[in-house]
Amino acid sequence: MSTEPLLAVRDLAVVIGGRHILHGVDLDVAPSGVTALLGRNGAGKTTTVRGVLGLVPRTGSVRFLGEETVRLPTHALVRRGIGYAPEDRGVFSALTVAENLRLAERPGAGEPAYALVHELFPELKTRARQLAGTLSGGQQQMVAIGRTLLNGNRLIIADEPTKGLAPKVVTEVAQVLERAAQAVPVLLVEQNLAMVRRLAEHCVVLADGRTAHRGPAAGLLADPEATRRLLGVGRRTDAVPEEHPMAPHDPGAAAAAADSAKGGA
Repeated sequence: MSTEPLLAVRDLAVVIGGRHILHGVDLDVAPSGVTALLGRNGAGKTTTVRGVLGLVPRTGSVRFLGEETVRLPTHALVRRGIGYAPEDRGVFSALTVAENLRLAERPGAGEPAYALVHELFPELKTRARQLAGTLSGGQQQMVAIGRTLLNGNRLIIADEPTKGLAPKVVTEVAQVLERAAQAVPVLLVEQNLAMVRRLAEHCVVLADGRTAHRGPAAGLLADPEATRRLLGVGRRTDAVPEEHPMAPHDPGAAAAAADSAKGGA
């Protein structure tokens, strides 16, 4: 297996309205598993994702699959295989599960793509005719992640998938991401350290628009002093059990999710 990063970000800088938001972020996403992007509120996590996706003007280097992409528009990045699951999941509540997936289907995807999604998330098959708006938060996250998998993406960016969810639903979302990472590498933007502890092999911590730490997730999360210093918290109590039986609107990010769902078509 290649040890080269799937996504390599170097010296990423973003200036919005004359204000410097990112001052030179470095970020690697491993070619397998889950890489977590952490930081306090306002550290620059969302702007980093927007920079990677080309949703804001940026300078620096963003290499994906070995290709420099920093000058490419968002739709071109999506066509190259970056899938985006936004914070609000972007599910069409008035449509069924099957219709939500069908909207995302890339021409020619066919049965193998659906077979992968249904293998990872069998509930999407059994609930195919159910309105997406009646699903739990965890089930809606299955739809959001399932749409990205239909397109044969090489990387999934999951933006704060547990934000505002009840602990039981957080556990469901953890299972969703755990399954997805079996098929496609995931860049997980997250605040829940219990979730990161369970899922992530690698982590990057931002502080004031800069990279403050990069390395194995287990090492950082096992060090209470480093966790307090970098993230402003001690050991989080957000429960994400190891085993559990299955059970502000951003127009630019929404457009990226729509492009991702459609495969950049």
